[in-house]
Formats: sequence, C-alpha cells, structure tokens
Amino acid sequence: MSRHVADANVRPEPDQELVDIANYIVDDVIESDEAYNTARYCLMDSLGCGFLALRFPACTRHLGPIATGTVVPNGAKVPGTRFQLDPVKAAFDIGAMIRWLDFNDTWLAAEWGHPSDNLGAILALADYLSRKSVSEGKTPLMMRDVLTSMIKAHEVQGVLALENSFNRVGLDHVILVKVASTAVAAQMLGLGKDQIIDAISHAWVDGQSLRTYRHAPNTGSRKSWAAGDATSRGVRLAMMVANGEMGVPSALSAKTWGFYDVLFKGEKFKFQRPYGAYVMENILLKISFPAEFHAQTAVECAIKLHPEVADRLDQIDSIELTTQESALRIISKDGPLHSPADRDHCLQYMVAVPLIYGRLTVDDYEDEVASDPRIDALREKMRCVQNDRFTREYLEPDKRAIGNSVQVFFTDGTATERVMIDYPIGHRRRRDEGIPLLEKKFRGALTTCFPEGKSGRIYDLCLDRQKLETTAVNEFMDMMAKE
Repeated sequence: MSRHVADANVRPEPDQELVDIANYIVDDVIESDEAYNTARYCLMDSLGCGFLALRFPACTRHLGPIATGTVVPNGAKVPGTRFQLDPVKAAFDIGAMIRWLDFNDTWLAAEWGHPSDNLGAILALADYLSRKSVSEGKTPLMMRDVLTSMIKAHEVQGVLALENSFNRVGLDHVILVKVASTAVAAQMLGLGKDQIIDAISHAWVDGQSLRTYRHAPNTGSRKSWAAGDATSRGVRLAMMVANGEMGVPSALSAKTWGFYDVLFKGEKFKFQRPYGAYVMENILLKISFPAEFHAQTAVECAIKLHPEVADRLDQIDSIELTTQESALRIISKDGPLHSPADRDHCLQYMVAVPLIYGRLTVDDYEDEVASDPRIDALREKMRCVQNDRFTREYLEPDKRAIGNSVQVFFTDGTATERVMIDYPIGHRRRRDEGIPLLEKKFRGALTTCFPEGKSGRIYDLCLDRQKLETTAVNEFMDMMAKE
C-alpha cells in the first residue's frame, strides 16, 4: 500500500510577475510627453471608432442595461448613447463599441491585440467614480488621470505581449485586456499594492477565452465584443477585491494548478523590457482602413495598384501576396466568408476590394459589397507567400514593421510592379503623415453621431491638450452623451 503525501498548505508569496505589475501601476510616474500626446490621439481615435460602430445594429443590440429600465445613481455614461449604467456594464458597452469595427489601435509582437480596448474599463470607472465624488462634494477625476491610466494599461498589455504568444496555446489576446484593465481599475479604486496584486491574480485564474471565434471556420461577431467582455471583467474583479475578496498569490506558478502548468505548457513568461511608456509611444494607430492590422500595408499596396488593374480585372491571371508569418497564420483563408466579422479577418478579401474599388471602408464588409462576384474571383487567383524579412522585422524592437507586398500578373504575360510597404500609415515612423488623417477620421466619426455644433465643440476640446487634460471626467462624458 502506497502512502499518500499531502500537499503542503503553506500560503506562498505572490508571484513576482504580479508584484512587478502592481509596483509599476502604483509607483511609476509617467514623464513622457510623447506618451501623453499619443494617448490623447488614442482617446480620440477610440471614441471615433465607437461612434462609427453605433451605425450597426449588430453592435447596438448589445448595449444598454442588462435589465431594461435599470436606473444607476451616479452611473457611467456610454458615449454616443443615452445610457447611464453601472461601471461594469458601461465598460462592456464602451469596449464593445470601440472594438466592433476592428478600427482601433493595435500592438503586434509575439502576441497581438488592441490596448485601447482597456478604455472601456478606464472611462466607465473614471466616470462613475467622478460622479460619485461630485455627489459627495469631492473632486472628480480629470482627463489627465484617464490618459495616465491609458498609458499604463497599454504598457501592461503590450509588454506582456512582446515575448509571450498566447495565441500559440489557443488563448485569445483579450486575456491581456482583462489583466491590464484589472490592474488600472484596482488603482483607480484606491487599492494598495497588496490588493492590486490580489485583483490581478484573479484575472489570471479566471476562465480564459479561446481564439476559436477568430479563426476559420468559426469566425464570428464574438470577436467584436470579446474585448468589451474582458475589460468589464477587469472592473468587476477589481471591485470584488475592493470589497474584501482575497487573492490567489501563486496564480501563475502553482504546481499543477497554476496558469503556467494548466494553460502555458509549463513555461514562465519572458520579458524583453521593464514597464514604462514604450507601448504607448510605439502604438500602431489604425487610421486609413478598418482592417486587421497585419493586412494594413497590403491594403495600401492594393490601393496603389487599383488605377493600373481596375480596367483589366478580367485579364488577371494571378496575384501574389507576400506577408509575415503571423498574417498567414491568422488571416489567410479560402472558401466562403459568412459575415462582416469573417471578411475583415481575410487577407485576400481585404486586398481584393481595394483592387476593384480603390478603397476599403467599414461598409465594404457588408453583404451588399461582398456579393460582388469579382471579389471571390480575385481571391481564387491569389497566392500568399511568407517573406522572411517581413517576419523578422515584425519582431525587431527598433522596427516593429508590418510589411506586405502585392503584385498582379496578367494573362498576356505582363505584370504590375511589385508594390511593397514596410510600415503602415499608423506606425510611429509615419506619425507626421498619419496624425492629420487621424484627426480627419475623428471629425468624420463625430458627425455621424452628433450635430455640427456639438461635434465641433468635442473636436476642439480634444485638439487642445491642456484644456482636455484639465477637464473633469464626468463633464467630458456629459459632452459625449446623446441628447
């Protein structure tokens, strides 16, 4: 008879990875002027993406109180709507709106994702806390506080993504949204380091989303609200710990039962750099095209080729796309595309549309455009090839390139030039070129939701950094509400 050896029930010290995040969230003072200015543009762009999403019933049906008619004293307002909700549901709504059209900022590394997804938690909780403070005769949070939380949430999500591929073990990148949102939400609630560690531990222990809904043959609209779900969960976990919930100190490292052993093949996280302001400074702004970011330069290449091929579509013999390994793995697909969510994650679709029309807009993923038989005809003629340089420079810290090239071959033996672009318009290396276009994108998005006078006032406020940063959060959110 073998003798059972009981597990030692000694409460461990918290995992260092949790401690490092908490130390950064509490102790680091952000001094980067570039980071704050970029955060302001991310705020504008994210809100603009949300306003554009309100045009689509598939998005708006998810918004509003869970129980119709619920009234929440000091509730957080949802931009572009008349809803005023509890901060958890408001975080979901804001996060879902921002992410719906796949048009907000992006971070690409070993893992990819969209750090502005965290704005759901940040804006909702900041608004709720500000309204609560004002009702108690206290000072509300300022928009400077929102920008600071954005910088730190971007950093937590992005630094964790640099060397750690969650997609390779089948997990969706929104796990990092949950972790980052939990961390900044806990700090916003006034929790100390120990409680912030407790809150973060729950984000890692939580059930994690599979990537199933992002990939053929199951690609669907869940990918548009998954980030809203994750950022709202961050608020919920932080509020639970604020109410006294205990943490799980070895959430990552516990033998057999921890995150590493259960979900990460026993591997510990690797870190390329300490937390600072690197991610916000280098964030990729999705300015020109509502397309999965690995395809952004491919779309730009296709638009450059449009004048040369638009009148010769029936003469095209083949189209060669060269891209990065990551794009081949996640957005290259053949066969029928069943929904807008399916189409905006298909590299071939995102190249075919601009070759035909010379554009790629949010409406080009809808059934009316997708029913054009020329799109699938071109898709069938495409060959996708990995370019080793594109793959290598995609991961180099001083480049973070997202290269693609497109070349079209005709039945008479002629061909277009091979158009190649390494850096998309929203890259840090093209900031001067991109910011005027981002401002134009934001102004256009405002006019889809508000009358000219109000959209102009919002636009002017956001362009005035000093005035924006000294605006109370609740006053800012009042401006964003539908009248």
